[in-house]
Amino acid sequence: MTNNVYQETETKMQKAIDSLEHEVRKIRTGRAHPNLLDHIMVESYGSKMPLPQVASISVEGARSILVSPWDKSQLSVIEKAIRQSDLGLNPATHGPSIRVPLPSLTEERRKDLVKVAKEVGESGKISIRNVRRAALQEIKALLKDKEISEDEERTAEEKINQLTEKFVARATDILADKIKDLQEVK
Repeated sequence: MTNNVYQETETKMQKAIDSLEHEVRKIRTGRAHPNLLDHIMVESYGSKMPLPQVASISVEGARSILVSPWDKSQLSVIEKAIRQSDLGLNPATHGPSIRVPLPSLTEERRKDLVKVAKEVGESGKISIRNVRRAALQEIKALLKDKEISEDEERTAEEKINQLTEKFVARATDILADKIKDLQEVK
């Protein structure tokens, strides 16, 4: 009984960490990275699609990304989508592709991005703690229904709390790495 709860909890906490990593990856550090544009949606053939599904994205130097649409008629639509994204980028069409230069981050912008990263990190930790609370409620319900003993409940709670500590520490590490990356002047 408790093993199922424990495995479910671990899976959900891992999903929270994966989500945190994904969100943190979106925060721009001033260095070119193809994943930076992954969340941009492009209007293509009557529906919205993620940019990687309509173009190849590659890094061209430390401060430039090259976007090459599969269909060249999509150039202006892709350029517009990148320009309107929340990244503050100014793409330029160069022949059959779009060059996206990444401007250097100002000190003020770095501080803003650190605040954003901390908010994202905190919401990741909150997600992990919410998973813990749900798991502990499930354990209490098993005890109430007399499916487990009080000793099993205590052991399960300890295991869930250890798991929570492990995942919160992982979230803290992810956040610390991102903040270090943001504060590094390139």
